[in-house]
Amino acid sequence: MPTALITGITGQDGAYLAQFLLRRGYRVIGLMRRSASSDVIGERLRWLRILDDVELVDGNLTDVSNLVRVVQQYKPDEVYNLAAQSFVATSWHQPLLTGTVTGIGAANMLEAVRISHPQARFYQASSSEMYGLIQAPMQSERTPFYPRSPYAAAKLYAHWMTVNYRESFGMHASSGILFNHESPLRGIEFVTRKVTDGVARIKLGLADSLPLGNLEARRDWGHARDYVRAMWLMLQQDQADDYVIATGRNASIRDLCRIAFGHVGLDPDAYVTTRSDLLRPAEVDVLLGDASKARTRLGWTPETSLEDLVAEMVEADLARHSLAARQGRTTEPER
Repeated sequence: MPTALITGITGQDGAYLAQFLLRRGYRVIGLMRRSASSDVIGERLRWLRILDDVELVDGNLTDVSNLVRVVQQYKPDEVYNLAAQSFVATSWHQPLLTGTVTGIGAANMLEAVRISHPQARFYQASSSEMYGLIQAPMQSERTPFYPRSPYAAAKLYAHWMTVNYRESFGMHASSGILFNHESPLRGIEFVTRKVTDGVARIKLGLADSLPLGNLEARRDWGHARDYVRAMWLMLQQDQADDYVIATGRNASIRDLCRIAFGHVGLDPDAYVTTRSDLLRPAEVDVLLGDASKARTRLGWTPETSLEDLVAEMVEADLARHSLAARQGRTTEPER
């Protein structure tokens, strides 16, 4: 039975990856940071009905001694570093925390693996946000980076440290430059869940408007369930490398609203408003990924269309709010 260690296992990607690996007979160890929200920290794993199938251990990417001990104890065959301060908007308010967790934290994990179990295969969750002010119409592994947020800058440090450990120490260390990937497990602070949750609230009479920021920003959106499969495929290759994972199709936030409202038979123009306080200090206007390398070398292609993704998310949010209503609970609007 192969063993996988996942940092960030309680997040969207970590939960779907854990489910994927369990189905393939892995023993899954999840590094879990203790926090004030510990009472709900396993909700995504519980939603996928796998909470009792994974082994959760206390850990924090900022404590390299802790990471060394965990790697020494479990000697994982594969390490997936998914943990981060991953909300771009927050990174402007907490740039040092973002740099410490998202950037230095990845280096800490690489160092722990190098010291304790260097034969483990390592995956780093890089991000399309690293492209920022895009230098080419479609972004591939050869496109120069131009980060436009503290989050993106921290991810870029982690990305290049992964390359450095691969080239300096011969580690099987790969990075997946993942473009936006969403699901019903996406946090409410992200624009896709903001939209689908807002649509569900409006449809159920719990809200009468949906405030958003820049409606013209364009992203390449896929399903997280498809993207975790690409992570695993990278670590099955004989040689480590970096791969863009994307659908090759982008859409604006306005388009996203049109699809989501259309799914429940509503007109977005009647409900969507814009607020200047929801705009980024430095916007990434458009991202569009070229995943040709992943298709050729990994045999990976996305299986879920944007329309199906949005429909799945809207239906999940409708179900959440309907259940809360039946149980007599109120659902406060998320900010």
